[in-house]
Amino acid sequence: MASAISFGDANSGLQAGIINGSVNTNSHHHAAPERPETPPNPSVVIPFSRDADFVERGTILDQIHQKCAVLGSRTALVGLGGVGKSQLAIEYSYQFRPQSPRTWFSWARFQTCKTWVFWVHASSAARFEQSFGEIADHVKIPGRRTLKADIFTLVHDWLRDERNGKWLVVLDNADDASWLLQPHTTGHAGGSHVRSSRPLWEYLPRTQNGSVLVTTRSTSVALKLVEVRDIIAVEPMDKAHAVALFKRKLGGYEGGDDAAELAVALEFMPLAIVQAAAYISRRVPRCSVGEYLQDFRKSDRKRMSLLDYEGGELRRDWEAKNSIIVTWQISFNHLREVRPSAADLLSLMSFFDRQGIPEALLRTVDKQKNSRQDQKESSGVNYANTNAGHCDDNEDSASQSSMSDGFEDDVLALRDYSFISMNTDSTTFEMHRLVQLATQKWLEARKQKEKWKQQFIKNLSAEFPEGKYENWARCQTLFPHAQLAATHQPTEQDSLIDWASILYKAAWYAWRMGKGVEAEKMSVKAMKVQERILSRGHNDTLLSMTMVGLVYKLRGRWEAAEELLVQVMEIRKEKLGTGHLDTLVSMGNLAITYTDQGKWAAAEELQVQVMEIRKEKLGADHLETLTSMGNLASTFTKQGKWDAAEELEVQVMEIRKEKLGRDHPDTLISIGNLAITYRGQGKWAAAEELQVQVMEIRKEKLGIDHPDTLISMGNLAITYANQGKLDTAEKLQVEVMEIAKEKLSTGYPYMLTGMANLARTFWDQGNWGAAEELEVQVMEVAREKLGIDHPYTLTSMANLAWTFWNRGKWAAAKELEVQVLEIRKEKLGVDHPDTLTSMNNLALM
Repeated sequence: MASAISFGDANSGLQAGIINGSVNTNSHHHAAPERPETPPNPSVVIPFSRDADFVERGTILDQIHQKCAVLGSRTALVGLGGVGKSQLAIEYSYQFRPQSPRTWFSWARFQTCKTWVFWVHASSAARFEQSFGEIADHVKIPGRRTLKADIFTLVHDWLRDERNGKWLVVLDNADDASWLLQPHTTGHAGGSHVRSSRPLWEYLPRTQNGSVLVTTRSTSVALKLVEVRDIIAVEPMDKAHAVALFKRKLGGYEGGDDAAELAVALEFMPLAIVQAAAYISRRVPRCSVGEYLQDFRKSDRKRMSLLDYEGGELRRDWEAKNSIIVTWQISFNHLREVRPSAADLLSLMSFFDRQGIPEALLRTVDKQKNSRQDQKESSGVNYANTNAGHCDDNEDSASQSSMSDGFEDDVLALRDYSFISMNTDSTTFEMHRLVQLATQKWLEARKQKEKWKQQFIKNLSAEFPEGKYENWARCQTLFPHAQLAATHQPTEQDSLIDWASILYKAAWYAWRMGKGVEAEKMSVKAMKVQERILSRGHNDTLLSMTMVGLVYKLRGRWEAAEELLVQVMEIRKEKLGTGHLDTLVSMGNLAITYTDQGKWAAAEELQVQVMEIRKEKLGADHLETLTSMGNLASTFTKQGKWDAAEELEVQVMEIRKEKLGRDHPDTLISIGNLAITYRGQGKWAAAEELQVQVMEIRKEKLGIDHPDTLISMGNLAITYANQGKLDTAEKLQVEVMEIAKEKLSTGYPYMLTGMANLARTFWDQGNWGAAEELEVQVMEVAREKLGIDHPYTLTSMANLAWTFWNRGKWAAAKELEVQVLEIRKEKLGVDHPDTLTSMNNLALM
């Protein structure tokens, strides 16, 4: 019998143990006649000691008090394993007190009124029976030791008898309701068995003198035992409570900001927090919170190892595991038994980004069906279009409806166990990251991890679109899943090809969004895989090589970009011919890189060639022809050929407005380029009007921190400065500079332009000291990030030299300008406009 912890004469409870074997109501046999026993005074017997570190979580305990105070109530705590349901029930049991005269009885009568607390383990029928036997022993029910004693009936009748006082039963870990709700066979000493006339659940009587508090991981189980209004959902702690619990469990060792960061990383799950605190406490001083956090962040494998630690929680049933990973895997195994398709869905979802998992990526049946049909069509066999009649149509409709119902039931099963939740849009789901890790470890143990990783990649590859403007909204939704996919490289060759396809398309989108670092990582991985599997000359490989080249260009690595783009162009010329449209794309990309490097003659030659062939093959108003014309116009602008540039840019802008709309990114590029040409011609008002349009649209469509938006703001600021609107220019340039500073670390070299433009405005204001300070920063950052011979670096050096000259620092000015001139001569040639500018500046000094 469990020992009692007494709270006066009015409360009692007990801890139930366990037995093995079938459910047996004759578990206590004594041949001798029973002696009269004195009934015990009511006492509270709690299965576990009270937790001095317990942290109250908002209003949950208040809700439990309120619901359990109602006469005859049945309440359920429902939540994910390890979320703290049993701990709440333990604390409530210790706090259990009369609530009010209308519900239980007044506090003044507390010492004279009987109140019992019983703790019943509900993890199995055997433990349920053991608990009832312990109750019978504790309250000394007469007849419990007779040969044919029916313990369930004896306890049931004792609980119904109001003369025995008020009682609360905590039914802990009721995660499977099947054995509770079905009639059970009860055995007797003679070996005969009789069928119980009632389910075991009904042996907890619904009476005015007792209440039942259930803890369960399953909403569906709770709904079979209590009313929906009597379910209390137990969610992970909030940040403040999680940090408080963590610090208490560390025994006074605060852990600083690392404690808060670790609580966030553990997703505020109480069992995981207690587990981590125990791990750290056992290893102090050789392990700190910061070191644990660092290890936790290293890799998924390291995280799973730490989360598998079994130490920490003393107030859990012996059948329950202290490892949160094992705790959840027990639920996974149960789910696999009762609904395999739901376990499959959970397996698939564990590979997605935890937030915003789209329903479309989870429904695979139609995709597989279409794939089989594609295979038939590609085999060269013609299939007649036969009239199958209404019967087949109805069967197909019924089949689709059945599949839909099956998916909905799977989702409901996962939501019942709190493994997933549905977002407010009702089409996307969320999972705890720790649940995903536990699921993947479970799959690894079952040797199924690679299978579901491949299914995830297959589904995502089918859904992720190309990075074109019209697909940006879809790409934005799926991009986090692609980022996670990049960390899950498969082993099977077909899956590797799908994986590379995802990375290429995601890199395309990232490139258009100005996310240079992400785009480079993804595109380089895709290129390497495709080159190894498909060969260097395969079209998919060439597309990835092109993407890598464009990303290098974005990040200012123009020589590396040129090298790749030349390779792509040469391979396509050899395989497809100069006039092929794909070859022309390669030539155009290379020409743009030449423009950025200041190789304007080479750029112009290529661009004229591309434009003329496209006009001939596609027509003058084709979108690809317009791209060629726009690129050539930009090269004209950089060479000061203003009239030629304007003529082309007006044509391109008007056709793009008509075909694509004013807000399309390509149209905005045309408008912006024309504005720069107007500025070069001194048409300030016309330039300003166009640049304001471009800036406002890009702010709305792309956001204020997008590189294209910042370029628009910087261009407009220059136009303001050229018109003498120096204060307005300065305000805009400061805004650009502040945002650009945040971007520098992510590899956007042309963001230095914002700082340089502000320095130029300081020039115009005669604020040479401020200009010098800013230009020194620009030059140093450019040297570090781009190299001393990068065009932007050379421009920043030349600007600083001019500032030195105006401040009377003539020796420093000449030294810097000579350095710029020599590098430009070597890199760009004597006849390059930038070289000529340096020569002119030096002559003036």
